[in-house]
Amino acid sequence: MKRFGTQGPVHPEKHYVVSRAADIADFIMRVKEGRYIVIFAPRQTGKTTFFRLALDKLTAEEPSYFSIQLNFEEYEDYAPSEFYGSLYEDIREKIEKIFQQRGEVPPEALSQFLENIKLTDHVSMRRFFTHFASFLPNQQVVVVIDEFDAIPRAAVRGFLRSLRYIYLSDEVRCPHSSGIVGVKSITQLDYDRSISPFNIQDEFNLSNFTLAQVQELLGQYTAEVCQAFAPEVIKTLHSQTGGQPFLVNRFAQILTEELDIPKTETITMAHFANAHTLLLDERNTNIDHLLTNIRRNPRFETILMQIVSYENSVRFNPDNDIIDELTTYGVITKGVDRRCEILNPIYLYRILQAFKPIVNGLERDYFPEGTECSEYLTPAGEIEMEQLLDNFREFIARAGFRILQVPDTPQEFVGQHLLFAYLEQFVESVNGAMYMEVPTGRARVDLLILHKGQKYIIETKIWRGESSYQAGKAQLVAYLKLEGATEGYYVVFDHRQDPEPHVETEALDGVKIRSYVIPVVQERPSGERSARNLIEG
Repeated sequence: MKRFGTQGPVHPEKHYVVSRAADIADFIMRVKEGRYIVIFAPRQTGKTTFFRLALDKLTAEEPSYFSIQLNFEEYEDYAPSEFYGSLYEDIREKIEKIFQQRGEVPPEALSQFLENIKLTDHVSMRRFFTHFASFLPNQQVVVVIDEFDAIPRAAVRGFLRSLRYIYLSDEVRCPHSSGIVGVKSITQLDYDRSISPFNIQDEFNLSNFTLAQVQELLGQYTAEVCQAFAPEVIKTLHSQTGGQPFLVNRFAQILTEELDIPKTETITMAHFANAHTLLLDERNTNIDHLLTNIRRNPRFETILMQIVSYENSVRFNPDNDIIDELTTYGVITKGVDRRCEILNPIYLYRILQAFKPIVNGLERDYFPEGTECSEYLTPAGEIEMEQLLDNFREFIARAGFRILQVPDTPQEFVGQHLLFAYLEQFVESVNGAMYMEVPTGRARVDLLILHKGQKYIIETKIWRGESSYQAGKAQLVAYLKLEGATEGYYVVFDHRQDPEPHVETEALDGVKIRSYVIPVVQERPSGERSARNLIEG
């Protein structure tokens, strides 16, 4: 039985694999056209798996292609001379292995050539490939280099110049085509800016999985095991992961291997909620990469919270170093409106958790003294969301200036931090699940609470004016209708010096919207206003 793979490259004989047929056909076409291709994408997005499958397909269909696959992962700390010496040994081993796989013996002249040649620098490498081509008549050499960004810094300039020299040569080109695969782009690797841009490169975009590809992947499991996924599970899994390959496979791994769901049962949203909780609480290699990367620079927190909290606040500017870094690490992406978005809701949740204080000092004040969380449930066990949010509004008023004392939280984001913490504590106490959505093209956050089969949707924003406030309602209505929900909740935090608290319930286009405009104290007042004044409206 196959498995969902999360540890390194996946193999079709062992794992369920998204075919990426269109992408592979595109890649092969570019190789045949002799292009020098670059694939740069964050770690654990399936780059290595992709190019291996593509090259296997190419050489199976076109035996005239001689494919050499290299990996620079071990070379980062090498001196250039050591790098080229080890590179030659790797190339030689790969050549010999290819002949073995073909069931052939290398020509004697080639063996002699390989025995006597040495690589000492980029020029000797270029000459090596020029001579190597003469031993392979009617063969097209393809070289693909994985983990290219581990190339020694001192070797980058010469190596790329030689590749460019070969590409522009009028002679028989060897390599006919090459592929550079890594995390950092050529521009980021060009430390002295002397060869930027590498103007022969043909950039290849390897995107995250589409919903159709997630359906394909999970469908392979269903076909083999005869255990189905409810359609909403597949849709929500794709939405929560944004199609990020590692997260998709890890989610599927938890659902099919770790929850002990009988194989005769359909995997439902209740199962999904359990898997989601486990995934949000665990540390895996993908989340470790995320947390390490967002903590690299103290300035990352501010821009990430701006992306989360403000609509139309951060334009995607690839020339900005911070945005460029966060994109390289796979934390943010460009939305359809050309503004920054967090890559997926799971990353958003972990980012908020990473920047949330362990203790904010207000936890005991969330609910009036003597109140139990169960009091916000109906006799049937459903959440009284209106009462729950009414209490949150009153809690903010009761806390007053003390919310400014929440540690390690920028003042402009404190309202959303506290709502997140408040709802999270409540949801855990009633054995529910809370997760997030990041609607495409907008910088708002939707919190989704799942409890006893019911879904509750809360949208949050920061006040940006009356027109923005009204537009947010329309956005929420559209989202609710998309989710098949009949009511939703809209919480807007007002940071103005003279805020206007407001609560209203409306029926808009067939759905019910409960809206809150909640003042956020800007400074400790000399004469404190009463809680009554802060919550009226």
